[in-house]
Amino acid sequence: MTSTTHSTPLGPTSPRPLPTPTPTGPPPTVPMTRDRDDDLAAVPAAVRSEWIKLRSLRSTPAILCLTIVIGVLLSWILATFVKTDPNTHEVFTVGQTFIFSTWLSTVLAIVMGTLLFTSEVHHGTLANAITSQPARWVIVAAKAMVGAGFGLVMGIAGMVAGFTGAMLGGLETGNTSGMTATALWGLLLTTLAPVFGLGVGMIIRHSAAAASTVLVWALVLENLIKSLAPPKLTRLMPFSAANGLLGIQSAGDTPATRAVALSRVHDALLFSGYSLAAIAVGTVLLYRRDTN
Repeated sequence: MTSTTHSTPLGPTSPRPLPTPTPTGPPPTVPMTRDRDDDLAAVPAAVRSEWIKLRSLRSTPAILCLTIVIGVLLSWILATFVKTDPNTHEVFTVGQTFIFSTWLSTVLAIVMGTLLFTSEVHHGTLANAITSQPARWVIVAAKAMVGAGFGLVMGIAGMVAGFTGAMLGGLETGNTSGMTATALWGLLLTTLAPVFGLGVGMIIRHSAAAASTVLVWALVLENLIKSLAPPKLTRLMPFSAANGLLGIQSAGDTPATRAVALSRVHDALLFSGYSLAAIAVGTVLLYRRDTN
């Protein structure tokens, strides 16, 4: 008895699927987006950074000390040697002289505002600041807020120093009914002054040139223009507005300029307009210029 063995023929084997190659290149980059909320959230950190920068400037304590010294000395000199107002021929009082040095405090605050920007250009730190905060308007806003705060401190220090100098000089207190209003208008001026200076600094970008421009305009050119231009035009200049806010007269004032002087509210709006215009032009230039 024989057994028959049946063999099943083997067919062709089916091909195995090839493995999918694993990519060896760098992973695809995800585009980084930044919206306005992110920029707004970065403002507090930018303000802290600008405050640290302001404190690190050697000129910051020097300008604050100079504000105090000028306030004391100017009021004391007026009380001791001048004694009477050359325009009204009335004896100076504390209620008048405490505000006189605020005009110089305003000029110093503008110079301080220019240094908030020009010092970064001078030391080469502007590019790093923009790299860490690409939204340049955030940097401008932080500098403006820090500068305004320091201007307020300068205004308070200058007025206290002026009051102290007048008391040391032995002046009578006089009519004090308008001191509070005058002081508040003066503090508004010194608060806006660094913002105006920041705009000037962003436009000029050089510390010495920006400071010189402010000083020459305030001390020389504006008074020269007052002697040549019509009073209705000269009352629109920035330091004419500053004088109006403080209720004082400059060397270039005449009866004609005093007759067409603006109210304090209009002077405040005028100086605010100059500050905003300077900041706006400076911000546009900051976006368009090379940081180096």
